Amino acid sequence: MADIQAKKNEFAWVKDKLTQWLKEDPEMAFAMGAIRALTEVVKASKAETMMGLQIELEAASRVLGTVHTSLSLKSGAELFLRYVTRAYLDIPDFNQCKSKLIERGEQLRTKTTSSRKQIAFLAEPFIRDGMVLLVHGFSRVVCSVLIAAAAKEKRFTVYVTESRPEPNGHRTVETLLKHNLPVTLISDSTVGAIMDKVDMVLVGAEAVVENGGIINKVGTYQIGIVAKALGKPVYVAAESFKMIRLFPLRQRDIPNRKAAFEPAQPTGVTQEQLQNLSVESPDLDFTPPHYITLLFSDLGVLTPSAVSDELIKLYG
Repeated sequence: MADIQAKKNEFAWVKDKLTQWLKEDPEMAFAMGAIRALTEVVKASKAETMMGLQIELEAASRVLGTVHTSLSLKSGAELFLRYVTRAYLDIPDFNQCKSKLIERGEQLRTKTTSSRKQIAFLAEPFIRDGMVLLVHGFSRVVCSVLIAAAAKEKRFTVYVTESRPEPNGHRTVETLLKHNLPVTLISDSTVGAIMDKVDMVLVGAEAVVENGGIINKVGTYQIGIVAKALGKPVYVAAESFKMIRLFPLRQRDIPNRKAAFEPAQPTGVTQEQLQNLSVESPDLDFTPPHYITLLFSDLGVLTPSAVSDELIKLYG
């Protein structure tokens, strides 16, 4: 632990690299950025033992965690570190193992595009002519699914929530409009009122957890509750690298971050009275597995209960 802490200062360049890549390629997933960065650490490493390399990678991984609090970034780093351990068990020769790690890292970091295409291929048949879909937040994978369905000349309508407090839904609307899809933008509080018109809910995920639930843009949980109450299916589209070893049971069990939120100040009160006002604006919430119908992943179409098996395969 002390060795890892001492090494962290040596890897400030990793943070700078990842920040630069994310600016240059807005489509890059955080997980893939983490894997690319750790692959560069392996290439630059002067370590002479696997233990030394693992200490460097652990230190670099902690530095990467300061770039963004994305759970996808965390899962990408964990996945690569787990592969390091497994690779050394299979290839005891250190130099050969390093070469294999670099090769595997290059393969993994190019996986984003192929994963999205595979998910779109699996999910598109679930969208039929005349359907009404509800989408929450912004997800590149969800947009890929909808665009793929439209390319098959299917006619459907999409409701998109604003997804406040940071209105990510506006990015979804912009993306879909550019592909000439019919879109209706709604406020988050409208979900219950329009749910009876909806045929299916389709959301992405920041993370898919061990019990098959998801951590996603705040508001996803309440959409799941309303959808289940009205018998509407909830589908999740997420790449396998978003599967993470977490087992939350309640909302407070998830690592969360505050969203930028500046509410309108109440009028008719004094500045002194305003001191009693507090604002809470979590960016994420946890949707338990019993609110989810199926998950579309590059590993296949999964039931929530199948996620734990896939995590075992990924992490061993």
